[in-house]
Amino acid sequence: MKPIDAHVHIVGNGTGGTGCWLRVGRWHRPLAAMMLRHIGLPPGSMRGDLDRLYVERLLELVRGSSLGAVVILAQDQVYDEQGRVMEAGSFYVPNEYVLRLARAHPEFLPAVSIHPARPDALEELERCLDAGAVMMKCLPNCHNINCGDRRFTKFWERMAEANLPLLAHTGGEHTLPVVRREFSDPRILTRPLECGVTVIAAHCGTKSGLFDPEYFHVFAEMTRRFPNLYGDTSAFNVPIRGRHVPECRREPLAGRMVHGSDYPVPVHGHFAWLKGFIDWKAFRQWERHPNILERDYQFKRAMGFPEETFTRIYGLMRSMKCAGRRAKAG
Repeated sequence: MKPIDAHVHIVGNGTGGTGCWLRVGRWHRPLAAMMLRHIGLPPGSMRGDLDRLYVERLLELVRGSSLGAVVILAQDQVYDEQGRVMEAGSFYVPNEYVLRLARAHPEFLPAVSIHPARPDALEELERCLDAGAVMMKCLPNCHNINCGDRRFTKFWERMAEANLPLLAHTGGEHTLPVVRREFSDPRILTRPLECGVTVIAAHCGTKSGLFDPEYFHVFAEMTRRFPNLYGDTSAFNVPIRGRHVPECRREPLAGRMVHGSDYPVPVHGHFAWLKGFIDWKAFRQWERHPNILERDYQFKRAMGFPEETFTRIYGLMRSMKCAGRRAKAG
């Protein structure tokens, strides 16, 4: 089996009739421009034909890497507790768009995004299951999702019944607007876990900014209570998030880690080398590599994550028997 990157964002501005939209605030524009340059797109593409350019570049990177496939993430809108759309969020990626991309390209595996407070949440879940969704993605702190709300119990139970795992952001967040900072705590995921959902805590509850609360040890303790809780390695090349790499590459946590890049977040190896997580040879070899998906994968191999980290998602995602046939042969 070839490795899979289980945390890859799709972004668009709707120019291709995709239904996507992008609202980048003044303070986030330099960061967005930097990300575009990092993945090989001109800054002007944000206002140009971004839908097409972004997908074409992502396909080029996947096909030129060691990866068999990537999980592409939809991004739902933000809803309040009554299920009304809020004027929040910086981008939107419809479920139908990622499902359509996955039907067209075997390198893409679709992760849908459904706010459980939506009036049509269960109906949309069924539609996405029928259409081949292999995962669901949400950011409780940015989407305003109180996962412990008992009104969502049927939603979580249906996900568990369908073996649809949940990739949920945990820990700090400074790329997207945060609506409920307290929902960054991994304990917000207790209810889905109790309902039997396989949950992957993106970033393992680590800090994004210097002054964020630290939830990594909350995540680690929860893995002892919940055998259905995993974490991913997304953005572990960032200095603050990456400081817990030593714990994550050792048992018992090593057996709960899933590979993810958080593309298009920049990938650099300086921090890992300075901390001694990778040696000079690996740093020099891969820091210069133009394919950032490959760079991220190779840096994490050099950090010492077991090989199972990069294929574990095969056993966690829904319909992986079918999806695995669509990925490149190992």
